[in-house]
Amino acid sequence: MKIAVAMSGGVDSSAAAALLKEQGHDLVGFTMQLWNQQRGISVDENGEPLPSRCCSLDDVYDARRVADSLGFPFYVLNLEKDFERDVVEPFVQSYLSGETPIPCVACNSRLKFASLDRMAVSLGCDKVATGHFARVEYDESADRYRLFRGLNHWKDQSYFLWELTQDQLSRAYFPLGEMLKSEVRDIARGANLYTAEKQESQEICFVPDGKYSEFIDRYLDHEDRLDEMPAGGEIVNTAGAPVGTHTGIHRYTIGQRRGLGIAHEKPLYVVQIERAKNRIVVGEADELESVEFIAKGVNWVAFDEPSEPVRAEVKVRYRHDPSPATIFPVEDRVKSPVATAPRARIVFDEPQRAITPGQATIFYKGDEVVGGGWITLDRNK
Repeated sequence: MKIAVAMSGGVDSSAAAALLKEQGHDLVGFTMQLWNQQRGISVDENGEPLPSRCCSLDDVYDARRVADSLGFPFYVLNLEKDFERDVVEPFVQSYLSGETPIPCVACNSRLKFASLDRMAVSLGCDKVATGHFARVEYDESADRYRLFRGLNHWKDQSYFLWELTQDQLSRAYFPLGEMLKSEVRDIARGANLYTAEKQESQEICFVPDGKYSEFIDRYLDHEDRLDEMPAGGEIVNTAGAPVGTHTGIHRYTIGQRRGLGIAHEKPLYVVQIERAKNRIVVGEADELESVEFIAKGVNWVAFDEPSEPVRAEVKVRYRHDPSPATIFPVEDRVKSPVATAPRARIVFDEPQRAITPGQATIFYKGDEVVGGGWITLDRNK
C-alpha cells in the first residue's frame, strides 16, 4: 500500500515507519510544525525557551533523520496558525472559563490526524499510519470501522482518538496497536534508528514545564489581552460561606488540594469553579465525588447516535479506570442554540472522584471504543 506516515520525531512513530517499511509498503513521511518555541511565551524565568520533547524543531530534525535512514520522502507541514487557532486559543479560553482542558485530544484528532488525512487523500495514499497504541478493525457485518484500545492498556492511546469519523477510521492504520513498549524500542534498535533510546514526552508541547496558569499569563500579556485575566475573588465552602480568597480561577482545577491557603481540620479540595460568580468552592474528600455529568460534542464510534440508554464503562480522564455507567442520549439539544453536536447524560453505578469540566470522557465496551465527548456541568452546552 501507499501509506502516509505521521512522524513526530519520537520512538513510536519511528518504529511504526520502520515496521511498515520492512513490510514493503510505499511510505511518505510527514511532520507538523505546530508551535514556535522561540516566540517568547513558552519560556523560563530568564526568558529562555523551555526545552520540549514534543513538536519542537529538534523533533522535526529527528523525524527527517529517520525518514532519510529508512529511505522514503519526508515533508514538513507548517500548521502553526491552525494549531494556535484550534488548540492553544481554546486551551486558554477553557481555563479562563473555569475548566481544565486536555488539548492533546483535539490536537490529535482535529488537527494532526485530520490534516494528515486530507494530505494523504490528495496524494492517493491508501492509509494514514501513526504511532498510536490503538487498533482499528472493519466489521463487515455492520459495514462499520471499529476502534479498540491498544492491547497494552497502560500505553493505550484510544483516549485521544475518539473524535475520528468513520471516513477517517477507514484510512487509519496503527501498526503498534498490539505491541508492548519494549517491542517498539526493539524495532527501532533493530533498524538502527537515532530515536531508539529517545525519552517520551509527557507534557503539553506548548507548556513543557507544566505551569499552565503561568503560560496563560504570558500568553495574554504577549497578545495584549491582559484585560481578559480573571481577577481574584472568594473561596467558599459548599454551604456558600467565605473561607479564603483566590488569585484567579485559571489557577485552580477540580480536585486540587495544594495551594489553597486555608486552615481546616480536614483536607479541603476544589470541588467546583464558578466562573459567573468568580469564586472557588471547596469541600472535603467526600464532597469531591459525584455520580453523573453531561457530555457535549459526543461522537458515537461503534454505532450511530442511539435512541435508548447505553451501558458502558466510562473514563473521565486519561488515567481513570473505566467505571460502569449508563449513558442517556440527551434529546433536547435542539432547544439550545449553542448545542451543535449530540449530548449525553452519564450516570455511574458508583460515585466517581473529581469529574472535571473540560476533560474528555470515553465510553468503552471491553476494549472497544463506543464513543466519547467533552465533560461539562452546564446542561445548556
